[in-house]
Amino acid sequence: MIGKPHVDWFALAPSLSLLAASGLLLMVAVMVPRGPRRAVSAFVCFAGFVASGVWAGFLDDRSPNAHTLVHDAMFRDRWAALAQVLLAVSGGITVMISYRERMRDEHVAEYYSLLAAAGAGMAFFVQASNLMTLFLGLEWFSISLYILTAIDIDLIGSLEAGLKYLIIGAIGSATLLFGSALVYGITGQLGFDKIAAAGHGHDAMLVVGLAMIIVGLAFKSSSAPFHMWTPDAYQGAPTSVTAFMSSATKIAALVVTYRVLASAFPHDEHLWRVTIAVIACISLAVGNIAALVQRNVKRILAYSSVSHAGFMLIAIAAGNALGERALLYYLIPYCAMSLGSFAVVAARERELQAPVSLQNLAGFGWERPFLGVSMWVFMLGFLGFPLTGGFIGKFYVFAAAYDHGWWWLIVAGVIGTMISVYYYLGIVRAMYFRDTAELQLAPVAGGSPPHDLWLTTAVGACLVVTVGSFFAVQPLIDVAHSAANALPL
Repeated sequence: MIGKPHVDWFALAPSLSLLAASGLLLMVAVMVPRGPRRAVSAFVCFAGFVASGVWAGFLDDRSPNAHTLVHDAMFRDRWAALAQVLLAVSGGITVMISYRERMRDEHVAEYYSLLAAAGAGMAFFVQASNLMTLFLGLEWFSISLYILTAIDIDLIGSLEAGLKYLIIGAIGSATLLFGSALVYGITGQLGFDKIAAAGHGHDAMLVVGLAMIIVGLAFKSSSAPFHMWTPDAYQGAPTSVTAFMSSATKIAALVVTYRVLASAFPHDEHLWRVTIAVIACISLAVGNIAALVQRNVKRILAYSSVSHAGFMLIAIAAGNALGERALLYYLIPYCAMSLGSFAVVAARERELQAPVSLQNLAGFGWERPFLGVSMWVFMLGFLGFPLTGGFIGKFYVFAAAYDHGWWWLIVAGVIGTMISVYYYLGIVRAMYFRDTAELQLAPVAGGSPPHDLWLTTAVGACLVVTVGSFFAVQPLIDVAHSAANALPL
């Protein structure tokens, strides 16, 4: 008689909530009339993310010790729960940004269904405790993002961006899968802790498998030199989708990267630490230098995302308790700044009905004072200025590197920050120090710009988190410390 494995449905609730919302949204697509379909779809998707965040919050409170569930396939611990809370918040803000997104009415319910499905896949992904569920979770949310990137067939470059993302993403997934096969072949184990217990450290095949797993995860975190899909996908996708990818995908990929390396490959720690440190330096160099020559604001922010992946990889490379907490803390203000900046870009796009460049951003800070001020706060936060969470995040990451004795990573981070001053302040300059008359076109036909309550609210929430994370450092550090205790040192 085959025994039925025990399933902890409570631990799966964050994923199941979003999966249920995704299924319900497919029913909305065929049963709700076109008129109210947009509002109903947005409400159902937002409710799914709220429910997922609430369940994840309960899990964070009631999971003091890490343990596995569903036949050792998934973790129930605070590390995954905190990541799921961040994913749910990112998804909820994305729904608010998306509400006025220009898209065909017949696709709007499918858009929100795919958004909820991507969130469910990410919530599943961060709980993975073996190589099989790791790959399943990766493919789950990746397929949803491929379609979301190309969903607006009226948007120039959307189909091209979706195709590029699909091809390069498939290469990354195949690399991770092949690496996982090599690891399984040498250890005979799928579970992260069992791979570590197998004791095959320094074996050549295991090292090759480890390298391929790192490459596969680096594709998803937009780390250079595996970032080649990022600028085109970010530019071609609907801006609301870009906002979600820039925040939620970073959370999922980096949180899982740290767990896999720390849990499954402790015997090869000296190898993956150096590898991650090198990737971090390359990301800092490529992201910041490439952004200098960009004029499209979404491409600038895409390369900014690559550079910030480098900062967060410094925390992973440190491989110490301080690095674990630094990574989780850094993700909080970074996601707020990323979502908020893309929301501002979306507002400008809807005014001009055209891609946003440094040229047509001229005068925006005076036309839309709140969005303009928010944008320069986000830019200063990316730079790491005081009074924003970006300052504490970078300081914490550098402290982790210093604690490990890798001062050269601090130097690389400081140089990267100095380079980034040019393009971050270039965006501020375009908003405030160039006259709208230079555009040779009216930014909004017929007078004052349209007001989008939900998008403005989303920007306001991101602004509060960006600034608030500077003043509420200790509570956030305490939360990060509690979550980090779930991982082995």
